[in-house]
Amino acid sequence: MKLVIGRDDLARAAVEATGAERLAVKPVHKASKSFVNDQAVDLAELAIVTLLQAVAHGRPVVLLPVTALGRYQHQTLVTMGALTVGDIEGRSAGVRSWSQTTGVWMRGFLTEQYGVDLRKVAWTTYEGAHVDGARDPDFVARAPEGAKLQADFLGGRLDFGIMGNELPDDDRIRTAIPGAREAAAEWSRANGFAPVNHVLGVTEQAAREHSGAVCAAYDAMREVIASLPRGGEPVDLNPVGFAALRGAVSRAAAYALDQGVLPRPVEFDELVDASCAALGVPASRLGG
Repeated sequence: MKLVIGRDDLARAAVEATGAERLAVKPVHKASKSFVNDQAVDLAELAIVTLLQAVAHGRPVVLLPVTALGRYQHQTLVTMGALTVGDIEGRSAGVRSWSQTTGVWMRGFLTEQYGVDLRKVAWTTYEGAHVDGARDPDFVARAPEGAKLQADFLGGRLDFGIMGNELPDDDRIRTAIPGAREAAAEWSRANGFAPVNHVLGVTEQAAREHSGAVCAAYDAMREVIASLPRGGEPVDLNPVGFAALRGAVSRAAAYALDQGVLPRPVEFDELVDASCAALGVPASRLGG
């Protein structure tokens, strides 16, 4: 069995539990396209929206309910100068990909909390989805070949940017939401969960042929995450198990559908049923 997991602690636990071969891919999202379209590896860390898109487009992958990356997201909408989130309608904004999970979360907050009509923002994306066949909505423009989000933002060609790990180091950059971290913590406290970015996906074939190994990897990674300190956060940033992931994944799926990222609804129970059928286990085996 071959796996791609970016987090070293989770990867070591999975390898030690199963004897699987870890493939080094950095950044880890570069493995997503070959995983969902070609099943190039058996188990992979991938963004939750990529998994949702894969399921919606009929790719043979299932959810292993382990959070590899959970974080607050309100700080990812950035700007320069005097603009704030209240100024975004009628302005330009860029995001690496329309299906990028960070962007889906942030745009969900824009509509839900700040009353933004996404169609009144001049959106630009810089690459397509990891899932073949997925398309951007008609109100979203693609940047010219070779253009870079960071360069366009720093050069003033974009008023706003949604950026997570790709955020440039520049003192001029400000969060567009005042008190972004506090706003994010309050949103999570009110909703009972934090945004989830990365989970684990398994090919249906691997799940059927190596059910014991996949479940052993789940157990090992669950133990690692259980040992992590909570750090005083109001909610768990690293939920494990179907029950713990239900709220965050369901909300991400609803946002993605509303934003034209998904071609059809993907309900959380659909994910649970597919995983359990492929692995041949009840939902309770995976924290259900």
